[in-house]
Amino acid sequence: MTARVLISDQLSPAAVEIFKSRGVSVDVRTGLSKAELLDIIGDYDGLAVRSATKADADVIAAGKNLKVIGRAGIGVDNVDIPAATRSGVVVMNTPFGNSITTAEHAIALIFALARQLPEADASTQAGKWEKNRFMGVELTAKTLGVIGCGNIGSIVADRANGLRMKVVAYDPFLTPDRATALGVEKVELDDLLARADFISLHTPLTDKTRNVLSAEALAKTKKGVRIVNCARGGLVDEEALRAALDSGQVGGAAFDVFVKEPAKENVLFGAPNFIATPHLGASTSEAQENVALQVAEQMSDYLLTGAVSNALNSPSVSADEAPKLKPFVQLAEKLGAFAGQMVDGGLTSIELTYIGEVAKLNVKPLTATALAGVLRPMLAEVNMVSAPGIAAARGVTVTESKQELSPVYDSLVRITLTADGAQRAFAGTVIAGQPRIVEIKGMELDAPFAPAMLYVNNLDKPGFIGALGQLCAEAQVNIATFNLGRTAAGGDAICLVGVDLALSDSQLGAVAALPHVKEVRVLSF
Repeated sequence: MTARVLISDQLSPAAVEIFKSRGVSVDVRTGLSKAELLDIIGDYDGLAVRSATKADADVIAAGKNLKVIGRAGIGVDNVDIPAATRSGVVVMNTPFGNSITTAEHAIALIFALARQLPEADASTQAGKWEKNRFMGVELTAKTLGVIGCGNIGSIVADRANGLRMKVVAYDPFLTPDRATALGVEKVELDDLLARADFISLHTPLTDKTRNVLSAEALAKTKKGVRIVNCARGGLVDEEALRAALDSGQVGGAAFDVFVKEPAKENVLFGAPNFIATPHLGASTSEAQENVALQVAEQMSDYLLTGAVSNALNSPSVSADEAPKLKPFVQLAEKLGAFAGQMVDGGLTSIELTYIGEVAKLNVKPLTATALAGVLRPMLAEVNMVSAPGIAAARGVTVTESKQELSPVYDSLVRITLTADGAQRAFAGTVIAGQPRIVEIKGMELDAPFAPAMLYVNNLDKPGFIGALGQLCAEAQVNIATFNLGRTAAGGDAICLVGVDLALSDSQLGAVAALPHVKEVRVLSF
């Protein structure tokens, strides 16, 4: 079935052409009310938005077929990511398409503050010639404090270095080596506040970064500091900044973003040496083209091949990785489903071990897929996106380990579950592109996965196989595959049978009543 995508905000027409060229059906319907969006979203596999559409919990719940939401831009404040994750919907953004544009806007505002360009323009066009009023400052040799030195912040730092500014950066995730490569000095926030002549913010809005420039922080700045915010409204306490502008503690500020947008009114408006722009950071023709193309490519890749790029709630899988991972994703899903059907509750931990060649791959998607397989028998509505969060919410510990040397198989995946204090381990591999289970409870066997399977744990005694075969024959259940494993002659044994028809409860009871049978389960894949 052809994947369908709804574009609900204004995007470059080039995005539509990319979807169509990739074989994805696309509808463009902008300006929808929430009611209209709720009415139609269930028909689509993907939703492409900018900032106008609010993909809230209601919209996501109504998107019964929704698999991916693509945001043409960086900020995803308009997407309920936790709701999407719970529903197994991948949320992507395009963090690189407008990076240069946003960084250049920040630099432009730094220049505008340094030379008071908006005020000088207004004064001159009003017929005044107030040359002595607008005394500016040079940027050369001034210190720029960058709060958040990621993708955009690093571009701002690079441009500032070109202007011969001294750049200091506060970013807990910035390594010393990366700081050296960028030509910046990594400092703590208080040091930055005390030294910076200009401050530019380039961090997402989180609980930790909200009001990072609070009244207390602003009081620690160098008197007359100039502040630029092209990142997110809420990083600066607007009330406190207004007071600092009025007192002269802050010499000027330029904001492209505000706590409440559209910002028709704001406490900062009218303040001395305050410059405002209407969220123009990404507003260049090049950036809009870039993010539209990028989101269309990313969504198409995911819907058609499973490749995941720039996802905020799912492991990334490159287009090159996707074909290599595909058989192991199938193995992880089936092996996880096998393991999940072998426990009845009390699950406390899941350990994934990757052995051999598979250990060299990007195993995060395999772990997420295996978790979904394990949890699905207990929680039907779960997939690789929602599974890690669901496991964490239920207190299930998930661990990964890798071993590059495999003594028998080129690649082996082992899942070990701890439930009700007991451990059970299951291992599988890929042979000729097909997943197979090769170990159960430490016993070796080699069995393909079938849609319906019968699992029997028994003592290895003569007559069992014949009795089981006769019982199946009497029940008119055809045996497709039959695989055995045992610890030793006469010891613990496992029989794994692929059947064309699942056994009924009464037939299952008859198998359980056979001599030497310890455990019987019907499995489905």
